[in-house]
Amino acid sequence: METFLFAEGVGIASAALSGFLFGIKRGCDWLGVFLAAFLTALGGGIMRDALVGRPVYSFTHYMPLCIVIAMMIVSIALKLHHEKRQDLENKFIFIATDAIGVVSFSIVGSMIACEFGLNIFGVILIAFANGVGGGILRDVLLNEIPWFLKTGLYGTISMGVGLVYFCFDYIDWTDIYAVLLLLCAGVVFRMFAYYRNWHLPQIKYKD
Repeated sequence: METFLFAEGVGIASAALSGFLFGIKRGCDWLGVFLAAFLTALGGGIMRDALVGRPVYSFTHYMPLCIVIAMMIVSIALKLHHEKRQDLENKFIFIATDAIGVVSFSIVGSMIACEFGLNIFGVILIAFANGVGGGILRDVLLNEIPWFLKTGLYGTISMGVGLVYFCFDYIDWTDIYAVLLLLCAGVVFRMFAYYRNWHLPQIKYKD
């Protein structure tokens, strides 16, 4: 449970900051910025819980929403909303928090999927839904092309984290050290993928 709370807390905090910056980039008012932060931080978890058929964690515990509100207050106190909107998407703080969020949430989704006894395909799907689902909901709300479709190996990393965690669970190595190792490795790989512009091979059609 402590490992779950750690991964969940890290994911919510980083994703809330990422959503806050994304809302600022799109020129939203404060309600829009809050919704962007809320959906980025909690949307994937809502999708995860709907898929596995359990009560929505964000609506039965106060911690998730409190973290979102706290991160908004911190962001405003640090005057992050005064950043230039044009290049905010390329700022290191946005890329880093987004990477931490997607990897953390993918781990949390994998934990829940393994707890419910899903097979390897189910674990990978739930990891993906939890990892990128919030960003998809945010992008739909803000009329953006989903972020995971236009940036380096985003969804692939999320599914890869699910696969690795399934293997960890199979050998019964799911303590805090395994989670930290997977979190660090996933974030580092995501950062390399973004800055080196790594992509899966594209399908090219002849005219």
